[in-house]
Amino acid sequence: MTASSTPSSAVTAGANKRRIFVTTALPYANGKFHLGHMMEYIQADIWVRFQRMQGHEVHWMCADDTHGAPIMIAAEKAGKTPQEFVAEIAATRKDYLDGFHLSIDNWHSTDSPENTELAQDIYRKLKAAGFIATRTIEQFFDPVKSMFLPDRYIKGECPKCGAKDQYGDSCENCGAVYAPTDLKNPYSTLSGATPEMRSSEHFFFKLSDPQCVEFLRGWTEGLDAHGKKRLQSEIIAKTKEWLGEDGKLGDWDISRDAPYFGIPIPDAPGKYFYVWLDAPVGYLASLKNYFDSGKAAHNGETRSLADFLADPNTEQIHFIGKDIVYFHVLFWPAMLKFAGYKVPDSVNVHGFITVGGEKMSKSRGTGIDPLKYLQIGMNPEWLRYYIAAKLNANVEDVDFTAEDFMARVNSDLIGKFVNIASRTAGFLQKHFDGRIFERQAVVSAGVGEDLAGLAADLAELYEARDFGKVVRRVMEAADFVNGYYDTSKPWELAKRAPQDEAARVQLHVVCTVVVESFRILATYLAPILPRLASEAFAFLNLPAQQWRDIHEPLKAGHKVSPYKHLMSRVEEKQLDELFGLLPDASAPAKAERPAKPQPAAKGAASSNAAAKTAASGPQADGFISIDDFAKVDLRIAKIVNAELVEGSDKLLRLTLDVGETNESGQPRTRNVFSGIKSAYAPESLIGQHTVLVANLAPRKMKFGVSEGMVLAASAKDDHNDAGLYLLNPHAGARAGMKVT
Repeated sequence: MTASSTPSSAVTAGANKRRIFVTTALPYANGKFHLGHMMEYIQADIWVRFQRMQGHEVHWMCADDTHGAPIMIAAEKAGKTPQEFVAEIAATRKDYLDGFHLSIDNWHSTDSPENTELAQDIYRKLKAAGFIATRTIEQFFDPVKSMFLPDRYIKGECPKCGAKDQYGDSCENCGAVYAPTDLKNPYSTLSGATPEMRSSEHFFFKLSDPQCVEFLRGWTEGLDAHGKKRLQSEIIAKTKEWLGEDGKLGDWDISRDAPYFGIPIPDAPGKYFYVWLDAPVGYLASLKNYFDSGKAAHNGETRSLADFLADPNTEQIHFIGKDIVYFHVLFWPAMLKFAGYKVPDSVNVHGFITVGGEKMSKSRGTGIDPLKYLQIGMNPEWLRYYIAAKLNANVEDVDFTAEDFMARVNSDLIGKFVNIASRTAGFLQKHFDGRIFERQAVVSAGVGEDLAGLAADLAELYEARDFGKVVRRVMEAADFVNGYYDTSKPWELAKRAPQDEAARVQLHVVCTVVVESFRILATYLAPILPRLASEAFAFLNLPAQQWRDIHEPLKAGHKVSPYKHLMSRVEEKQLDELFGLLPDASAPAKAERPAKPQPAAKGAASSNAAAKTAASGPQADGFISIDDFAKVDLRIAKIVNAELVEGSDKLLRLTLDVGETNESGQPRTRNVFSGIKSAYAPESLIGQHTVLVANLAPRKMKFGVSEGMVLAASAKDDHNDAGLYLLNPHAGARAGMKVT
């Protein structure tokens, strides 16, 4: 095993102490945390913990993003004020933050005095500098809800690529950014009504100003204080696309009309800041609250936000997802620059997290509830490790699969890392009272010294957020240590040790080298596995290790504590419970299986074959009661997309609009696999209506989750696929209508 031994001046303990202000994207306060939140927070936490191990001063801020129409609408539906609604959401955050060992210094809210003060101050300074304009615009108005529609409550066809069901501000298909009025065939997602055009005076940030464009060109392609690009290459390429050769950017609409839950625009009654103006200001508001509350006292000295930001050594670093890049690399730095505030030093962007290749969706069974993960007793550091192993410095999506999760955690953490300590501790306690070898030269030579040589390389990887490479390098080192252990055969040395002094000395040396190696590996993994590392250091009878301690081997004769179990294995049943594949223990016992039902006419086309036999059997005369029929919820469904299923000879994947909305009041579609490939070309189905069994339990399949069953009439049997006809309702039927 070879390793570089040249330390990096940029990231080692010998470098100048850094002062870093870190933020993660503010979660919208209309729901619980999901796995995507956890991935971002875990990524930031690993980086922050590494910086602190380097001896740097780090302040990590976050807050709830509380304003906007979705909160207002969700609160109204819940019969609460917006403040009451977001307070209930905020009360749940601590369980997640503590549960996954996230070391955030301060959690605040954008609905706070600090955020109001700072947002209005930034606005006033932008206005004084000539960067605010007003103009009357034509805006969509929902005649049913009697309100102007926010961008995200308008959908239609993208004006650039023609993709259907795109939001009013940007296209998820091609990435285009546009005004809601540019959409083709728009509709209100609140009522389904066609919106009307009405006039309203709005306030704009003059992003098109040549000064803004010139600044953004330089800032987006610039370097941070350490001579590295402040943006990833993929993001720089995207900003060049947005800025274009002509440098023309559209002005940014920063106002919304009442009714609206937000921060009032000064001297403009009935006008509020658009949520995306005050949301990033929440980073500074949380920091101000942190300083004003005295939490940030350093060496007995209190600080102010202004002094902290004015310090040229302060670094401002953001961690965000790729879906909010536009706001963070154009609007946010330009706002700060021309309001006289400190601009970000770097913006670190990550991709999305999928589950089994599917976009996360709780209703589709492809989401993972982080709180449920904790409540069923799964170790939070399993997830921290797995996510770290998947992350790199690029803007790439991360996929979670249950099989890979279990295999990686059990193989790496149990079979490699923890195994080093568990297999050695017994020999050390039994033969040497837990004490390592008395001669210092042995402790620092060979394997342990070789492992310590990895410190500089791993520090560079941590700094660059290339955690996947950190994990691979550390596990390669763990393999090296285990190989040394196996080759040394301490179990054979232990048999000879009572009568053979040379064997006893060699056994002591082997145990010492392996324990010292475990210390180094635990220190390397501490940013990723803080709790496990802490327990490892307790076993080693050591305080928490800093990065510089890697090069300080255990002293001769050091005594370790008796070994205690450090981590258990992932069990398949835990994953089954996490994904809801186990029966509910609180449900009543199943009744005796009914007699096999009589053959019925074939009319259900679905991959969910098990569901066909799950219904109650017919009565003795072959009839069912009206109560039995009432249990089946039949709904009109619009086929918004249809596609072939790779690897299947029979299935089509249908995306159905059933008139449903999610918790934010936005439309949601269903995913259904249907065995009609032999009868229909996918493109021929798009735009048609059919009938869906809407209350059929979702079924997890090889290709994804099927959320219902579409109905078809058929004369087919096991030898004939002819005559398969998807049920199509009469013209005028609309998505979501109940079939009665």
